[in-house]
Amino acid sequence: MNGTQDPQTDPVQAMLAQASLKTTLFAPNSRYYGIETATITIQGVPTVYLRRRFVPQPASFQTTEQHTVMQSERLDHIAARYFGDPTLFWRIADANNALRAEQLVEVPGRRLRITLPAGIAGAPI
Repeated sequence: MNGTQDPQTDPVQAMLAQASLKTTLFAPNSRYYGIETATITIQGVPTVYLRRRFVPQPASFQTTEQHTVMQSERLDHIAARYFGDPTLFWRIADANNALRAEQLVEVPGRRLRITLPAGIAGAPI
């Protein structure tokens, strides 16, 4: 054998599958965390791909604060300020219904909703 395990006979993967444990390729702070993968076989070659991520509806977010965009402000800096993690910029984009996150900071004076994660209830502002 060439040193690689066949995924069909890999004992760790078999155990995970039997125990119904899900594995993920993404960190918990990723917008893709928890999104399932699927496999497609093309010309005999299996390829794993990420299933589609549906952006939550803005109504599913509980606003905790509002932020007014300043000149030359960046969304990752805003996320670091409110969430303590600049990689969570996508949460602000989701809550403000933006497909292009950078559009949220293009116009100074725009008010952004800072929210709890989708589906988490809290005290409204």
